[in-house]
Amino acid sequence: MDTNNPPLPTGYSRVPPGMLANVVICLEMLAKPPVKADPPGDSLRIERWENADPDGYRDLFRRIGEEWMWMSRLVMADEDLTAILHDPKVEIHTVMDGERRVGLLELDFRQDGECELAFFGLAPEAIGSGTGRKLMNAAIDKAWSMPIKRFWVHTCHFDHPAALAFYQRSGFTPYASYVEVDEDPRLTGQMRKDAAAHVPLIEPK
Repeated sequence: MDTNNPPLPTGYSRVPPGMLANVVICLEMLAKPPVKADPPGDSLRIERWENADPDGYRDLFRRIGEEWMWMSRLVMADEDLTAILHDPKVEIHTVMDGERRVGLLELDFRQDGECELAFFGLAPEAIGSGTGRKLMNAAIDKAWSMPIKRFWVHTCHFDHPAALAFYQRSGFTPYASYVEVDEDPRLTGQMRKDAAAHVPLIEPK
């Protein structure tokens, strides 16, 4: 995350039609916390996804995140996404329900001494089963098994309303906030026009 941008002026800053302004909250943990117990009775399993292909990855990314305005990997060029997915310092894990992928955990170790929880989420059919806690326990164990000093994540006000509190309960502490402005992918055809209904769609006239 770029921390060199100048601060916004106090007061209102107008966002042009067709653009989105998103409040991003960054959180970090500087030591491994006591891990909460996995919930009982969950039959789903977590597996490493080696050499994920862009199409398969985007399908899962969309199923998990489209309603929460996850857009970054949908607008990224195939070669750029493939370079990330196949980087030896990036780990992709999925939650498996039989042979179907229903969850995503992406850990990024490309910055020395750090791990970014780049993406974390479940498809709608896996939410509410306790799998989120199981997946976060795995994320914490895997991140801190490496020689890092900092584990961090960012969320935003477009995301699931329970996301911020869940990260805090898991041991992350907020340390910074940003405003991110992007073109609305629902107007470029990269996302369904009726996706993320909680985010108003304001079209240019």
